[in-house]
Amino acid sequence: MALAKIRSTMFLTMGLSLLLLGTLAAQDHDRDSGELVILNAQYGTEHQHVDVTRRLRELARHDQTFRVEYNTINADPAPGRAKMLRVYARQPNGQERFFDFPDGSVFDGGRFSGWGRADWGQENWSGGWNGRLAENDHDGDHRNGRDDHDGDRREAREHHDGGEFLILSAQYGTERRHVDVTRQLKELARQDQTFQMDNHTFGIDPDYGQHKVLRIYARGPEGHERMFEYPEHSVINGSQFRGWGSGEWSHDDDRWSGRWNGEEHDRR
Repeated sequence: MALAKIRSTMFLTMGLSLLLLGTLAAQDHDRDSGELVILNAQYGTEHQHVDVTRRLRELARHDQTFRVEYNTINADPAPGRAKMLRVYARQPNGQERFFDFPDGSVFDGGRFSGWGRADWGQENWSGGWNGRLAENDHDGDHRNGRDDHDGDRREAREHHDGGEFLILSAQYGTERRHVDVTRQLKELARQDQTFQMDNHTFGIDPDYGQHKVLRIYARGPEGHERMFEYPEHSVINGSQFRGWGSGEWSHDDDRWSGRWNGEEHDRR
């Protein structure tokens, strides 16, 4: 009788273990059952980018999500420039698409087939930063996975350039040593709405060895000057500034007070 109970307990334990393993396997399958198959991954800008497919597979084996930045990708093909991760994938209908993830955005591999197993990126890819897609053959969304980079950027600029703050000046450094980077900021603004700022962004280090900030001085809708502060490695989002993408700000008639601390300030 005791032996029968022991056998019954053993079979029950084995059954529960198999059920648990089956459940975990099903969960892994669900997590890796996205409809898009990754073909290739590139990181950088249109004119300076590198193949990071192998690195993406390494990241996939560790986690489903990660933050896009050059330290994570282990590559910096365009120092000081706003970069992006561009992932090329094949849809169930066989067509190729690409998805853009700018620096600072969170990449989620859940939409891609075989993500956690890194069972992808070994097939032939058409090549080229813009893939095989025609310029007007896009229908993606902005930022976290879009496939009409140029078309959507123009549309985003038309929508986001109506921010309420008009930029007067941009200064980078510390209180004792800082430089005017308004011109460099305009160049970055024309390239993208967001970028991650670090010590290489503006190509200058006005106070070596010290922690620096970017301070943007702007005029608010009420006419008062306001200062926005961004520490190193923070993500700059220009949507709150008027004329950001077109660089239509900081004219001769838009005067900055010249004070490092401005009139008001908003630390970001």
